Formats: sequence, C-alpha cells, structure tokens
Amino acid sequence: MASESSIKRKLNREITLILRQSHIDKNNKKVGSITYEDFLSDKMLIIGVIRAGIPYSLFLLIRDYTPFTENDWANFLDISKKTLQRYKAATENFKPIHSEKIIEMAEVTKVGLDVFGNMDKLRLWLNTPNYALGNIKPVDLLKDSYGKELVLGELIRIDYGILV
Repeated sequence: MASESSIKRKLNREITLILRQSHIDKNNKKVGSITYEDFLSDKMLIIGVIRAGIPYSLFLLIRDYTPFTENDWANFLDISKKTLQRYKAATENFKPIHSEKIIEMAEVTKVGLDVFGNMDKLRLWLNTPNYALGNIKPVDLLKDSYGKELVLGELIRIDYGILV
C-alpha cells in the first residue's frame, strides 16, 4: 500500500482533475489547482461532485486513504462487495447517494486524523467500543447520517478535551 503522503498527492491531483472536467466553478471562476483538504472544507464543491457522482478512481484513492476495510465500505454504501467491484469495471460514476456516503467517510477520516494525528490511532479508536457512544464501536455507527454525526461530535469533544 502506498504511503499516506503519496495517496494525499494523488488525491490532490484527482480532485483538481475531476473539478476541471466537471466544469464545477467556485464563485463563477474556474477551479484551478485545489487540495483534497480544501475540497473537503468547501461544501459547495462537495455538493457539485456528489451530484455529478464520484468516479471509481477517486473512490479508490479515498478508500486507500481511510481506515476502513472493504467490508466496511460495502456496509456503508449498502451494497455487496461484488457490486462494489463492478464499479471498478464500469465507466459510470457512483450514484449521488453513494457519492455522498463516500465523502462523509472522507470527512470522518479528516476530522479523526486531525484529532488523533495518525491512521493507526484513528483505526483503533473507530474499532473500540466507546462509552460515550453507548459502548458501540464508532465504525458501527457510520452507516447512517445520524450515526456519523454522533461520531463526528465525539471526535470534536475529544479534540476539545471534553471526555464523558
């Protein structure tokens, strides 16, 4: 597997390429070179990419950058692993509903890395039952938006030192 910095560079290039190809503009200007982190902080760009659908190439990079397994991704997207593999061969983008979930998991990863500093600590936290989340593993709450909001809220509380 490639290093985090290598994947991040590829994510930066892929995001820039997707935004240029999709003609999504920011404030009526053509989007130039944009970083993956800048993209994740710009809700209007995110909405445009979700509506256009995420190509498999971007999903692959996000998948490699996040702490989630293939089983996790199939669960989050509510599709079988076989269907997930079919997207690889297909020329069509993910549906908007799947694209939105992919971006949500990218956002959880970004916040988690900001809090814990590295992927191993984030992965451990996600897979350990959490008292503040009803002794449920945070990863088990990420399938739906309300669960994702609970997980993000807990990450933010940890970041601010508010422990339950």
